[in-house]
Amino acid sequence: MENLTIRCSSLWKIMGTGKGPHGLTATATTYIKQLVKQQMFEYTTEINSKYFDKGIDCENDAIKLYNDHFFTAHEKNEVKVVNEWITGTCDINAPNLIIDTKCSWDADTFPASIEDAETLCKKAGYQWQLIGYMWLYNKDQSALVYALVDTPEYLIEYVNDRSAHEVDHLDPGLRLTVLKFSRDTAKEELIKTKVEAARLFAIEYKNQIINKNK
Repeated sequence: MENLTIRCSSLWKIMGTGKGPHGLTATATTYIKQLVKQQMFEYTTEINSKYFDKGIDCENDAIKLYNDHFFTAHEKNEVKVVNEWITGTCDINAPNLIIDTKCSWDADTFPASIEDAETLCKKAGYQWQLIGYMWLYNKDQSALVYALVDTPEYLIEYVNDRSAHEVDHLDPGLRLTVLKFSRDTAKEELIKTKVEAARLFAIEYKNQIINKNK
């Protein structure tokens, strides 16, 4: 676990100051324990939810919506990048910009204003994901794009009122809310500190498991 790296999408779990070992939060220690167990017991976990499935299945729809509205021709990025501390695969690696898309479940959960999006972003910790991506891909700017697109049929087959899910007929500009971020090297240094703390705790927890019956 000395070489533990953290996915950008999970960075929010280890950030923040807590009362746990090495100044980690309870969320951080719980997450690190899971990573250690996955390595030692050789298993992976799956996220099973309709919200997650829509986010994955509709990534290309979100990119198309963005392209249609902003007259761009971005394509889905498939290149994963790793450095000494973090790893990640952004949705769009544009020449001067990193873009990550988030597909809302329906119109009711879509952040329709910048203020709504900022509140949702802060709650979910998405800003750390973008900070990580800018670092990995060496870009000075990034955008978090909330997109509202039609929900796949298999996810709403038992929904009677689909008005909040069938939205593609609406103005594309209404169905996009974009937050912009600039690179912050001070936060990159903070990530390094937190990853180092996570590595120390991971080693300690691994040793607890190894030595539990001695």
